[in-house]
Amino acid sequence: MTQQKTNPYLSLIEIPAGYLNIMGYVDESEVNGPGCRAVIWVQGCSRECPGCFNLESWSFEINQLVSVDILAEKILSKPRNQGVTFSGGEPFWQAPALASLARKVKAAGLNVMSFSGFTIEQLRSPHGPAGARDLLEQLDILIDGPYVESLAINSPVSPVSSSNQRVHVLNPAFQDQITWASDQIEVHIFKDGSRLITGYRGGLVSDQ
Repeated sequence: MTQQKTNPYLSLIEIPAGYLNIMGYVDESEVNGPGCRAVIWVQGCSRECPGCFNLESWSFEINQLVSVDILAEKILSKPRNQGVTFSGGEPFWQAPALASLARKVKAAGLNVMSFSGFTIEQLRSPHGPAGARDLLEQLDILIDGPYVESLAINSPVSPVSSSNQRVHVLNPAFQDQITWASDQIEVHIFKDGSRLITGYRGGLVSDQ
């Protein structure tokens, strides 16, 4: 476990080129960024923050392998999806594939945002995760910083879940669209009867 936490790439090399290892996916969410959007929860995070909402996302083992092309088609097949949010897990451990996906959906007019436990300074550093700066170039919004339980916020006006986290509006067009709140939850019920609860206070609970 220690080796995996210090070098996630040992597990990431099992992911074929052009694929993402994801924990979950949902369309038409309104609590994970501005407007109505698809959300992808990637698999794998080495931080293990106390109070984490998505404990299932920590493992770097293969969960669901999905190709970037198929995900792009899926996202664009839903007319209500105005954008895409990358969450997790830690999206930037799979930055190259997410950057490729971001380019595809942005070419179709959608916007892209991401959460990250890294700070933007770490992501811009030469020592950041592979492909981090490439993914940053595609983002309209970044929420950075690890979740810190002692700094938790549950507010109808805060888009972040702990006060150390920051909202970086990388595309000025979204300056006035940071309107979602950190204490909102949302329930998605699928055709097979399974359900997914998403939002900061609700965490991510899937019966799929």
